[in-house]
Amino acid sequence: MRFPAAFVAILLLAAPLPAIACSVAPGYRVPNNVELVADADLILLATVADSDRAPDAIPEQRITIEPIAAIKGGLPTAPLAMPGWIATGDEAMPSNPYELKDAHPQSLAGACNRMSFPRGSRVLFFLKWEGDHWRAAGGPFSRWAEDVLTDDAPWLQVVRLYAEAAALPAGDRTAYLTARRDEHAAERDNPVAQLIAADIARQLAGPNMPLLDELPPAPDEVAEQ
Repeated sequence: MRFPAAFVAILLLAAPLPAIACSVAPGYRVPNNVELVADADLILLATVADSDRAPDAIPEQRITIEPIAAIKGGLPTAPLAMPGWIATGDEAMPSNPYELKDAHPQSLAGACNRMSFPRGSRVLFFLKWEGDHWRAAGGPFSRWAEDVLTDDAPWLQVVRLYAEAAALPAGDRTAYLTARRDEHAAERDNPVAQLIAADIARQLAGPNMPLLDELPPAPDEVAEQ
């Protein structure tokens, strides 16, 4: 996923959801799915519920997530409070179950991360431990929180697969992913298997391209060369 600078600037300024605008440095790369799995301390399948925070105080808005299962890390024994709000109206849009590359469209609004969730949705959260609390893993435009409404959701399948790969010795991971890609690609009449094979192939191809090109050197730096 790569955007021209002007397009990214428009996205950051046109924020239909209440959020704090973000910006990305030239050269920033959205983590691919293997990198997202590796970066997370906790990958948690959880149900979204209301929180007890003030609903009109944007900086204080929270959702409560009720743990179901941990794909990576230990399963929390109690619900967690996370930044975000309950989606209503047109915002109450679950993730496309067959999208495995790009983040939920709401990640293009203001905060550069999805912050709005339908009440009762099952979501796969990628989290990092920071001091005394959990925060979103992955960085801007990452797939840190996508709906997985069924136990066989394609996103849940590939995340489990990448978590298995991450647990292997580094030298064995490429062979493991290559074998899984070939197994799924062989299921020619199974469109979900083909989607999974294509996503594994993207991981094997390496990191994503930068969203923005690196800035040219400053004039004084060019003069010194």
